Amino acid sequence: MENYNETTQQERPKVNPFLSTWMHPKQTARYMIDAKTIGYAILVMSIGYIGSLLSGLIDSNFLLDVSPWIIVLFCVILAPIAAIIGTAFSTLIFWLFGKLFKGTATYSDLFKALSLTAVPFILAIPFYLIWLITSPESLMDTNLLGSVPWIFWITMLVTAVVSIWSFVTTVAVVAEAHQISNWKAFFTIVIPSIIGGIIVFVLIVVLFIGLIGIGMM
Repeated sequence: MENYNETTQQERPKVNPFLSTWMHPKQTARYMIDAKTIGYAILVMSIGYIGSLLSGLIDSNFLLDVSPWIIVLFCVILAPIAAIIGTAFSTLIFWLFGKLFKGTATYSDLFKALSLTAVPFILAIPFYLIWLITSPESLMDTNLLGSVPWIFWITMLVTAVVSIWSFVTTVAVVAEAHQISNWKAFFTIVIPSIIGGIIVFVLIVVLFIGLIGIGMM
């Protein structure tokens, strides 16, 4: 039995999640599930979340007086926390809805697989860093008058690409972890998003009607 386990371990291909996620998300997800720990998954998603947090600086004009280097430091510090909370919540949702399509993933397996969805945002890190350092005003104040810096267009294009690819990766890793088809994985992701959007819309309408009622009193 020991020899069998050693042989299996030796035959398992080595995969670099930071590279293979782009072209082979399902293979990479299976590698994360079978060969990597929760701690490694947190490391992977934490690096990706740095790019995600940097992209969130758009229109955050309350940070204009803060040094760009302090902002970068805070993004690095907050990335693991945001990664764990965000991925834990999305894992719970996709785990529950995946069961509707007879998905077989465990919560921990899906958590490790979903860490790969942050990988595409690593590509955006250098572009947002350049933008933040060279023209922080145009990044954090969308109402700023004047010419748009050259880095704006490149960064927006990169952001669009990584956002789309992150969604594609999400569909692939959910399908692999749950052992369901891509279409079932797609609906596993889209259905809760639609339900969440409807709930938010209803809450906004109720709040708006309530404010009108209070104003008429």
